[in-house]
Amino acid sequence: MWNFLELLGRRGVSALVTIFLGRFLAPSDFGLIAMASVFFAFANAVMEAGFSQALIRKKEIFQIDYSTIFFTNIILGAIAYISLFSGARFIAQFYSEPRLILLIRVIGLVVVINSFQIIQIVDLTRRLDFKTQFQVTVPSSFLSGLIAVAMAVSGYGVWSLVAQMILASLITTVSLWRVNLRRPKFEFETSSFLILFGFGSKLFLSGIINLIFQSIYLMVIGRLFSPTVTGYYFFAMKMRDMILEQFLGTIQRVIYPTFSLIQDNDIKLKNGYRKVMQSTGYVIFPLMIFVIVTARPLFAISLNARWNPAIPYMQLLCLAGIMYPLHVINLNILQVKGRSDLFLYLEIIKSIISLTVLLISARYGIMSILIGRIITSILAYLPNSLFSFKLIKYSIKEQLSDILPILGVALFAGTAGHLVETWLMNTAGPFLIFLIQCVVFVGVYFILSWLINLRIQSMLLEIGKRFFEEMIYNGNNPS
Repeated sequence: MWNFLELLGRRGVSALVTIFLGRFLAPSDFGLIAMASVFFAFANAVMEAGFSQALIRKKEIFQIDYSTIFFTNIILGAIAYISLFSGARFIAQFYSEPRLILLIRVIGLVVVINSFQIIQIVDLTRRLDFKTQFQVTVPSSFLSGLIAVAMAVSGYGVWSLVAQMILASLITTVSLWRVNLRRPKFEFETSSFLILFGFGSKLFLSGIINLIFQSIYLMVIGRLFSPTVTGYYFFAMKMRDMILEQFLGTIQRVIYPTFSLIQDNDIKLKNGYRKVMQSTGYVIFPLMIFVIVTARPLFAISLNARWNPAIPYMQLLCLAGIMYPLHVINLNILQVKGRSDLFLYLEIIKSIISLTVLLISARYGIMSILIGRIITSILAYLPNSLFSFKLIKYSIKEQLSDILPILGVALFAGTAGHLVETWLMNTAGPFLIFLIQCVVFVGVYFILSWLINLRIQSMLLEIGKRFFEEMIYNGNNPS
């Protein structure tokens, strides 16, 4: 719950800032950041290199391990930034956008700053101390967002987005070092590096392949279409991912260190993952469908008319996002079981599927590319789930039986919400339509879940009740 609140605060603030910036910035400004973000993501992956996941999974960890990875991350961060700086001109030529040269060289500083925060985040995550992370990241997001909005209002354009990225990273890093007492020593052990690299390197390669899979869409769209179209796609993807990462990130960051403790008990793992699969679907399925159904009134309320072309982008991306919980949880099983080799193998398969679908769909325009993402998401689920059965006997049939009732309820609620918009489209304003859609969607979803006795609903309500009771108890008993 603390992890959920931390991500909710950080993503919530980021979403509000993005909406505010959308009122003052042109879609082409977001398009420029989208083009730069592809290469920034690769540089950040090189800096991290899978070591954080290797540290979290390690059963016993020593000071020398932290120190070794701390200096490794700094060295890799410096190499990544130098590569970005020197390659900025070639990237700008690829997109035919000379403005990208300075943008990339400035944004690249975030990679160097991030290299100083990795071991602090790992230490807090291993101790499941998400409360401290909440106290650090939410104020950082708020302050950096506030400055970015002020810059956008003052006419700084795309540089307001750059400032938000740099300030959020810098404030978070400084705050982490202030609140967490974990300090590296000036020492490095080759054996520690090699052990962690043995596991982390495969995750690093998997991450790079996954980045290629994710980034190739931005690269192709940026190359084939204008910065404005790229901006529409990037904005829609950013807003959708804020929702997905809010909940999937919460689940992933908690179950990975927790389930790693019982990695040798397949029965406990399977029971745990079944609950995780159901609880994640119970939240993600209705959220994605809710955004699809309410996209038009939402855009009308929060943005101006120039962003309307991004509405179908958002809807199709959310449709593809419905499958993401299944991907994330099945891949998490591989990580917990230490099968980073299979993780890498699956990323290669998914990349081949993605590239094939993209090459076919790119010929027919941006909407075909978005439909292709839905097809890719469905096809990639099959190999993802195959190894879950082999490792912990969690079969595709069992997974579908766990999630299909939840998805059916969410689709029924979505249909009710869509009918509201259809009936009120010509007689009510967007705010009233959205409000009634919220009431109808949430009401139908909860009532129908109760009528068909979805046990996961009762379990999640009980968890929430316990959390808030504990907060009240701790508030009354500060000792």
